[in-house]
Amino acid sequence: MLPIAVDALGGDKAPHEIVAGARHASRELGIPVVLVGPPDLIGDPQGLEVLPCTEVIDMHEEGARAVRRKKDSSLVVAAEAVRDGKASAMVSAGNTGATVTAALLRMGRLPGVSRPAIATPIPVPGSNPTVLLDAGANAEVQAPWLVQFAQMGSAYSRARFGIAEPRVGLLNIGEEDSKGTELQRDAFALLKLARGIDFIGNIEGRDLMSPDVDVAVTDGFTGNVALKTLEGGMKFLRDAVFSALMSSDEAVKASEVLLPLLLPLAEELDPDTFGGAMALGLKGVCIISHGSSSAKAIVNALIVARDLVEADVVGQLAVAVAPET
Repeated sequence: MLPIAVDALGGDKAPHEIVAGARHASRELGIPVVLVGPPDLIGDPQGLEVLPCTEVIDMHEEGARAVRRKKDSSLVVAAEAVRDGKASAMVSAGNTGATVTAALLRMGRLPGVSRPAIATPIPVPGSNPTVLLDAGANAEVQAPWLVQFAQMGSAYSRARFGIAEPRVGLLNIGEEDSKGTELQRDAFALLKLARGIDFIGNIEGRDLMSPDVDVAVTDGFTGNVALKTLEGGMKFLRDAVFSALMSSDEAVKASEVLLPLLLPLAEELDPDTFGGAMALGLKGVCIISHGSSSAKAIVNALIVARDLVEADVVGQLAVAVAPET
């Protein structure tokens, strides 16, 4: 397959962790990789090919403006590599807004897609992850867009997690049909009639980590708040548990029994395990890793990108949103 373009300067730990992860994926897993960024800022590419550029978009820049102003940035050049058939996918742990904007402006939307959406896997220990979308691309949405999110989220869940008929829930403040704003009520009515999805009705925030839901759809504002709340809650709980296990000699002794049981759970809940989210609805695979991604996260992001390219997820998404004939 064509190499995967990795934004070497994206993320809080760039370029060292990004390059280390890309090198491991290339040498140990055989995933073809090309780094994108200014060579002088990348430093030692550790034997990997570099697609040079002259600019970098900072994590705190306004996404759309930065993409239009910095046309030779690592994000833009990576997206152009996918568009021009020089790369099979792109991966970045950098500025999320700029990543989505660069991919949208350079790759373009799939026919029929109103807005791209960010699909983020929410870990569900002992079960498949719940795919949450939109996780931040569209702060304001329309009811028909939520139907498209459900269709794309279902196709993505099938391609990435092998779920034959993903169960789709509409994130709301209650399970009853009448709950929510006009947006949720309109979306509920449309989702009941939509083709290609198994709509199970309204779900609440507590259902995001339930094995009974495979895809959760909402607007990007709500989705991003829910995602960050879950991340903060899980980090607090993890730190509190491990702090308690080290709090006394008795606790340390108990930890010798408990830690082997808790570490697999911690691994399941670690964001680095999932590698990143995908921007759905584009004419290419774009994986967005979180800003503090380690080398491990980049390895897993590259595995996800490779698998989705091989599964032709873009083709499956195109079928999912194609107008009825």
